[in-house]
Amino acid sequence: MSDHSSAQILIVDDSSTMRRIMRLTLGKCGYSNTEEAENGMLGLEKAKTKQFDCVISDWNMPEMTGVEMVAELRKLPSYASTPILMVTTEGGKEAVVEALQAGVSSFIVKPFTADVLRQKMDTLWGD
Repeated sequence: MSDHSSAQILIVDDSSTMRRIMRLTLGKCGYSNTEEAENGMLGLEKAKTKQFDCVISDWNMPEMTGVEMVAELRKLPSYASTPILMVTTEGGKEAVVEALQAGVSSFIVKPFTADVLRQKMDTLWGD
């Protein structure tokens, strides 16, 4: 298993509580380099100014949804193959298909545990 603890991770969620939980949970998994954005529009702007190794995004947000942001990120050559994890309450098959078509790498359905997040992150890196 390779060490991705220095990975730069962008957390995009309109809920400050959810961003804090995600940051703390990632910290428990060994990831300490995180930045945050409170909607897809701001997440996209941050991603254009800095290359992140992984993007974790909520689905339902104002301004620009997570799926819309992912579709825009995938148009950027620098984010063509960057792991993108969608965190959502939308667990339905149609939602999963829509997100995968937009370019999401993997999914976590809320609520989730640190173990689930750790497993997903390992899968994203291909470890």
